[in-house]
Amino acid sequence: MADILRELLRVSEKAANIARACRQQEALFQLLIEEKKDGEKNKKFAVDFKTLADVLVQEVIKQNMENKFPGLGKKILGEESNEFTNDLGEKIILRLCPTEEETVELLSKVLNGNKLVSEALAKVVHQDVTFTDPTLDSIEIDIPWDILGIWVDPIDSTYQYIKGSADIKSNQGIFPSGLQCVTILIGVYDLQTGVPLMGVINQPFVLQDLNTLRWKGQCYWGLSYMGTNIHSLQRLDSKGKNSEARSQMTEKTSSEAECSHQFSAVISTSEKDTIKAALSRVCGERIFRAAGAGYKSLCVVQGLVDIYIFSEDTTFKWDSCAAHAILKAMGGGMVDLRECLQRNSEMGLDLPQLVYHMENEGAAGVDRWANKGGLIAYRSRKQLETFLSLLIQNLVDTRT
Repeated sequence: MADILRELLRVSEKAANIARACRQQEALFQLLIEEKKDGEKNKKFAVDFKTLADVLVQEVIKQNMENKFPGLGKKILGEESNEFTNDLGEKIILRLCPTEEETVELLSKVLNGNKLVSEALAKVVHQDVTFTDPTLDSIEIDIPWDILGIWVDPIDSTYQYIKGSADIKSNQGIFPSGLQCVTILIGVYDLQTGVPLMGVINQPFVLQDLNTLRWKGQCYWGLSYMGTNIHSLQRLDSKGKNSEARSQMTEKTSSEAECSHQFSAVISTSEKDTIKAALSRVCGERIFRAAGAGYKSLCVVQGLVDIYIFSEDTTFKWDSCAAHAILKAMGGGMVDLRECLQRNSEMGLDLPQLVYHMENEGAAGVDRWANKGGLIAYRSRKQLETFLSLLIQNLVDTRT
């Protein structure tokens, strides 16, 4: 099983290299923007973009996984269509060719004969990448391939990727916008139960070298299966007192949280006023706004905030599966917000965890895979229960 996770990490790094390469030249990047068709548009944005980088990343992940694990590539689903139309009106199916020369030829068709750009992209697409993490060597677990499905969001927060702001300042480590909000998301789930099993979040743009202007990234992963829970932050936490401090924050009692606004949350800039009003009573000033569903979930994984809450239906299975698997490995999870608000906690009902194998009945286009009830991402169940009781109480107060 470690082999599959190791390969997912490797292809995520290859994907990050493609994302970074496509940002190096402004002239190149202008060529990479294609408007999405109506059926593929995310209704949250008036203008939604599909980039060649998006599609290249998705196809590289699919093809590399298929090459290493035959049959698995067919079980990889993602946000992007791999069909392009060039200036001549030709419809081209973008795929990773066996050789660099063939990929150059195919990319040239998409890019209207721009050979120089096609060669530069093909080179990074076919470049070999190594990825090592000592923690992976300790994993001895066997999960049958035939139960695995994979959700991919090749470049989450496409708008920030295109906008490309590199000089945004963070607020207590959280970036409200900019390239730092861009993530590559790969989530593995059980095809029969929909339960998330493995997740990889690659953040391609973390630190920029001010001399070369080149970016370095960071990769996070987690695995949760049959009682085995392991994640990349265990290694980071063991190097310092980070985990101890976080666990102390997590164990705050209900009264402490209520009195001193110990909860912190990250939200979308488009969050509903009713949720924001209730949150302000629960979290005080500790509410942060950030772009990108993947990045907001990552803020919870990193321990920068306790909760990511989103009440609308404009996140999708490919946005949440990777982070959900990592949080599950950490003792947390990702739940349906609407069901949580309707749930009676005193009846001892299980938390309504998001699942990844079922389409939404009667929905069309991307809405088939929307998280219809909104979501809450969290690191600690105990903390979530306290947070929910306070949120419900304050939602009632704001309505009366």
